Amino acid sequence: MRFSEKLKSFRVEEGSIGIGFLGQAGFVFKTADDKMYAVDLYLSNCCERYFGFKRLMPQILQPEEIAFDAVISTHAHYDHFDPDSMTALLEDGRTEFIGAMDTKEECDKLGIQSNVTFLRVGDSIDRNLLRITAVPCDHGKDTPYAIGLLIEVAGKSVYIMGDTAFRPDYLENPLFQHIDLLILPINGAFGNLNEAQAAEVISILQPKLSIPCHFWNFAEHGGNPGIFQEKMKETSPHCNYLLMYQGEIITI
Repeated sequence: MRFSEKLKSFRVEEGSIGIGFLGQAGFVFKTADDKMYAVDLYLSNCCERYFGFKRLMPQILQPEEIAFDAVISTHAHYDHFDPDSMTALLEDGRTEFIGAMDTKEECDKLGIQSNVTFLRVGDSIDRNLLRITAVPCDHGKDTPYAIGLLIEVAGKSVYIMGDTAFRPDYLENPLFQHIDLLILPINGAFGNLNEAQAAEVISILQPKLSIPCHFWNFAEHGGNPGIFQEKMKETSPHCNYLLMYQGEIITI
């Protein structure tokens, strides 16, 4: 069964949220009212054309296969804002684009000017059952508008760190207490957490569940889930984590 069919038929009970993993930093969230929200999808090969970064993980979703309720980008790097797929993802006119402020320039290049919302750190928006808050991250001086996301739905809180370096001071934010799900990078390149730093973040925040991402899609990006597992044993042996495969869908 194709991932799109699996996702459409996946049922989420009241009080829960469904999470599907597409590889790299791409996730889909599905709510009990059958709304679907995609975050940081990379569905094309544009990074190879622009930067020489060859895709190593398969494309499991074509942009025209699902009309999401919203497509969200935490910043404008092309593995988070995919210019080759974005127009098709939004072409039905119903799908909203939500992105960090640096994605506005990319939207303008593509002629995407309606049904868009741009977020700065501290902004919160409500969409059906979801509340989305833009939270700080540190993806380097060249990406000052990058954001993390706090998604609250069905009594659950999901903290998507986005692309970020290790900033223990950011973790003191009271919003990040009692997190149900933490999603964080482990690749250790281009200003991101490495495997050991990710394990340390988890030991500090103590979320109910953690899911690492940002590994294996590009050779240049690094990231080794095996090393992450070893670091978790050393640093956070009592914390729960899950290594998701492409196309896997879970419920929390």
